[in-house]
Amino acid sequence: MVPSPSMYINRELSWLEFNQRVLEEARDASIPALERLKFLAITSSNLDEFFMVRVGGLQLLAEQDSGKRESTGMTPREQLAAISERTHSMVDAQYTCLLDDLEPILANNGIERLNPPQLDSQQREAVSRFVDDELFTILTPMLIASGGHFPLLVNHRLAVCVELVSCDGADEPDYAVIPLGQSVNRIIPLPSPQGYRYVMLEDAIRMHLDRFFPNVRILDSTVFRILRNADLSVQEDSASDLLSGMQQVLNARKRSACVRLELAANVGSTLRQFLQTALQVDSDHVYMIPGPIDLSAMMQLTGLKGFDRLRYNAWPPQPSPLVNGERSIFETVSDHVVLLCQPYETYDPVVRLVEEAADDPNVMAIKQILYRTSRNSPIVTALKRAAEKGKQVTVIVELKARFDEARNIGWAKRLEQAAVHVIYGVKGLKTHAKVCLVLRREPQGLRRYVHFGTGNYNEITSRLYSDISYMTCDELLAQDAVSFFNAVTGYSQPHEFTKIDMAPIGLRDKLLDLIESETSYARRGKSAHIMAQLNSLVDTKVINALYRASRAGVRVDLNIRGICCLRPGVPSMSENIRVVSILDRFLEHSRVFYFHDNGNECLFISSADWMPRNLLRRVELMIPVEDPNSKARLKEILQSYARDTIKGRALGPDGRYDRVHPTAEQPPHRHQEYMYECALQAAKGPV
Repeated sequence: MVPSPSMYINRELSWLEFNQRVLEEARDASIPALERLKFLAITSSNLDEFFMVRVGGLQLLAEQDSGKRESTGMTPREQLAAISERTHSMVDAQYTCLLDDLEPILANNGIERLNPPQLDSQQREAVSRFVDDELFTILTPMLIASGGHFPLLVNHRLAVCVELVSCDGADEPDYAVIPLGQSVNRIIPLPSPQGYRYVMLEDAIRMHLDRFFPNVRILDSTVFRILRNADLSVQEDSASDLLSGMQQVLNARKRSACVRLELAANVGSTLRQFLQTALQVDSDHVYMIPGPIDLSAMMQLTGLKGFDRLRYNAWPPQPSPLVNGERSIFETVSDHVVLLCQPYETYDPVVRLVEEAADDPNVMAIKQILYRTSRNSPIVTALKRAAEKGKQVTVIVELKARFDEARNIGWAKRLEQAAVHVIYGVKGLKTHAKVCLVLRREPQGLRRYVHFGTGNYNEITSRLYSDISYMTCDELLAQDAVSFFNAVTGYSQPHEFTKIDMAPIGLRDKLLDLIESETSYARRGKSAHIMAQLNSLVDTKVINALYRASRAGVRVDLNIRGICCLRPGVPSMSENIRVVSILDRFLEHSRVFYFHDNGNECLFISSADWMPRNLLRRVELMIPVEDPNSKARLKEILQSYARDTIKGRALGPDGRYDRVHPTAEQPPHRHQEYMYECALQAAKGPV
């Protein structure tokens, strides 16, 4: 079959459908109200990143008049037009959800946002004191005289723009901007006899503009926010080193073009035209907002104390029965392989591996990749401690982890100060693999312990993201890990691996070989089955291979949380492929692959999604899981995904997702609830 544009779904529109599914969770009346508000806040932060990265990149291509077409045949301008139409509709739905649905429910339960006219005298007095005591001192208004330069505003931050005229009879209005810094909370609590009442920061400021601009006449004011293009890449060939190059990119982002302008819906035409002209924003990229701009600020409300009835029941991570808390982690992993499923099981064993390695006098060296870490990472602290104790510690810090660059630069500098050998990623690639290697001297000689994962070394997100951890001292896997680190840190081609596969060399070819093998079995009339859990499926070579497998009779079950450019269920092309997306209380983040292999059943975990960026432009790993118990567990996880009739949505050939409903043959099943029940039962031990 010759590939044609009709065979694929556009990447950007598929991502927007993913964000729509998140929004559907915010609109689901069966979910507790504060959890719904959390989903709504996530849709807002998701959309921000989409604009800063994907829309920003498309705008650059459009400005270059690039006629290059992506796999569905759309040019950059055509994609931007489709995105604009879809996102304007999505933003309308977001605010309908907030204003008409969630806020009335929250108000009935004691959490209420008040507009300035709704404040009583005590509340108005409290806001007035707050403005005088804090805001008037912290915030800095900036006047823009007629024809003056517009101030450089921080990306992603709210501001108030004011149209004013002086009292000396000037004809032309001037403008002023008050940037709202990060140091002041958006949500200002108000005195209230019961419940939680609040006013938004921008409303408090607009109530008291006369304090900031005395002796002038204010004609109009509005709240606005700009998003700048963040799709800027470090020019590694011209930068003296990657660290300084990445710092240049961070500085460039502060001045990059505005890709989205949000304005309060009641803004006057004069003020709107002034901001559009000053920021050079086309009307297609202007969004009129009928409520608080930047709904991600609402995440602050989801942690309010005293409102547990509006949240999910807690699912605290359970101890793994494979790990005895009273034994050294080295003793445990020496005895048996440890496979952990976060967040149902605690991430503590992974943290313990690094902490015990730091303090164990028998440990000689630690090698680890850090892509994203928490703000006060115990793993980073342990790595520093290990180096200070004289151990050989090598850390690959990926400076190009988007929007975590500044944090990673800070970690890298502190690690260097502790005598850690820091490698700043790999030139031309992002190092996205998740691996930690510990070398320990034992009576029988040097032994190597290795952790492979699908998620980042971040103990905070380990409670929010669904991921797999695999800890072993298998000699061949450990030797492959050594070869991998030596290749990455030495900027060299690795020796041929025994078990693992690595991107950008070999991993995609291995995937294609595995798919082709299943296709070959099916053509010979043998049973053939592929299952996979992924974040995204975009790579057309992989998609085409799956189409060939489907036509040969291979059954393909895919659970893809986000982007999917494959069209399932198309006769004579993909009728044997089923794609499900699960959105629930935890973010599905793991990558697990299954190939029937004529009954031999090959299972893998990986850091890589099936996207060109992961397979061709990142350093990624795919790890075979050969331990029988671990294989059985991973297979059951994949089968559980496919059975979900509560939170599963099935992708149709038209690119739309529909809820999967229970049937007589497929009774109610909720994957994440099932996983947690399994963790609870395992923690209790055998009955």
